[in-house]
Amino acid sequence: MFADPARGTLFGNRGGKFHDQATQALPQRLYATKQWICCVLSFNGRQRDVWGRYYTELFFCDEVTALAAGHRPCMECRRKDALAYRDALVAGLGLKETPPFPEIDERLDGERRDGRKKRLHELPAEGLPDGAMLVSAEGEFLALHGSKALLWSPAGYVVARPRPAGPVAVLTPPTSLAALVNGYQPLWHPSAAKLA
Repeated sequence: MFADPARGTLFGNRGGKFHDQATQALPQRLYATKQWICCVLSFNGRQRDVWGRYYTELFFCDEVTALAAGHRPCMECRRKDALAYRDALVAGLGLKETPPFPEIDERLDGERRDGRKKRLHELPAEGLPDGAMLVSAEGEFLALHGSKALLWSPAGYVVARPRPAGPVAVLTPPTSLAALVNGYQPLWHPSAAKLA
């Protein structure tokens, strides 16, 4: 987590409030519960102070970014997307029953963190779906889109590079990769269309 003046296209939270409301400082913990969601910026006219008494709001460049961080679509403000995500991951994982969202949250939690560190998954680039995000050897974040890898920034994608080959360090958890492989269409920042 870091502060940036760029305006995200989605926001989310990690299960509630985990900041200090008086100082706006983050404590040692990185989440309130395992329910990490991503939401639309405006819903039913609701307004509240960011980092107020209810949530530690996080803002994302787009849903590709949110999925890479280990979040999933919200069932309240993005119900249709949340159900499409769940259907796609059920197909992708070959599950016999549709799990409730708390089970999906538990699964994602085991895939997104190694203690306090972000878990990386070494996978062959050739099998990764559009919307998967990886980190390059140089520490750059790249989102896969068609035959290209788009260089990420908090304000959007800035340049297109050739899609990598061979083993890569993937940020997107395998559960979300399964949803992407099986038809889930994440929301992309508008800058992605200009580079595709």
